[in-house]
Amino acid sequence: MPGTASSTRPHARVAALVALVVATFCFVATENLPGGLLSLMAGDLDTSLSAVGLLVTGYGLTVAVVSVPLVRATRDVPRRRLLSWVLAVFVAANCVTAFAPGYQPLLAGRVVTALAHAVFWSVVVVTAVGLFPPRLRGRIVTVVFTGSSVATVMGVPAGTWLGQQWGWRAPFLVLTGLGLAALVTMVVFMPNARADEEHASATAPDGRRFAVLLAATALSVTGLSAATTYTVPFLGEVGGFPDSAMGPLLFVRGAAGVVVMAVGGTVLDRWPRGAVIVSTGLLACALFGLHGLGTVRLVTVGLLALFGAAMFLMISATANRILYVAPGRTEDATAAHSAVFNASVAAGALVGALLLPSWGVRSTALVAAVLVAAAA
Repeated sequence: MPGTASSTRPHARVAALVALVVATFCFVATENLPGGLLSLMAGDLDTSLSAVGLLVTGYGLTVAVVSVPLVRATRDVPRRRLLSWVLAVFVAANCVTAFAPGYQPLLAGRVVTALAHAVFWSVVVVTAVGLFPPRLRGRIVTVVFTGSSVATVMGVPAGTWLGQQWGWRAPFLVLTGLGLAALVTMVVFMPNARADEEHASATAPDGRRFAVLLAATALSVTGLSAATTYTVPFLGEVGGFPDSAMGPLLFVRGAAGVVVMAVGGTVLDRWPRGAVIVSTGLLACALFGLHGLGTVRLVTVGLLALFGAAMFLMISATANRILYVAPGRTEDATAAHSAVFNASVAAGALVGALLLPSWGVRSTALVAAVLVAAAA
């Protein structure tokens, strides 16, 4: 049928995929950027560090709460139209954020961006996979999540540096420009099929396995968040690393994840279920190792690399597996997965905060390891 993904020329499908990856980069960088600009934003807006920190926490909780209802409300909208509107909202809301004269307008901009984020993350993987033959599913999932990985490894640090040089508003304007470029590319190249033609059908729908995957996601992401939230104090207090080493160490963890994503797609296509189990097990091993051997610097660097590789592969493998076992429409399944994921990120940060006063920062690695191991 004309206009469907299957009849779209290859270069158009690739261009649409690139637009989705760029948009993924923009959303993830926007979500996490205030964490690197806390002091600058607090000083300029005459508010507290904790208030600025809520811009990240509140963003994630908003996504967790509204993902499922928003996706159900928009399920019959053709994906090109839906994603175009979502990116248009992102561009407008990020402009509000960048030019906000005070904290309240900034918070409003963040809430609106989070609403767009909730819809985007619930449909982006399904839409991207639907552009290509089913045999490429794992590789396409990995490509999409590469945008997320690069945003974490390079986007947020680069945005932090840009904010330090030109003010905290500058990186939000850059992301607005990238979002606008992704929007234009998507409007031009994304196939215009009916909504019921676009969703990627699950290969082996299974409600029980889907529920198990959601439970495993809750456990693994809660543990992962408890560990990542307190990585810097862990490396300083347990590992004895100086402040100047934190940037390179975090880069090692992130770069290892990006590298493994280059080959992860093939792994996901060949062993979709095994990839989830193995990556989750390796992440648990890395966390147990950091708890037990975190005082040995060279070992810690190696374990951080394993941490990053396993973390990014696990996240991609789980998202890919959701597409195999999702009962009903895959958009609803990915929305539920996104909601659980974001709620678990907030839960993990809370777990870590509760552990610190009585058990110290080293305990975060142990508790994280136990939670991730339980998920495996």
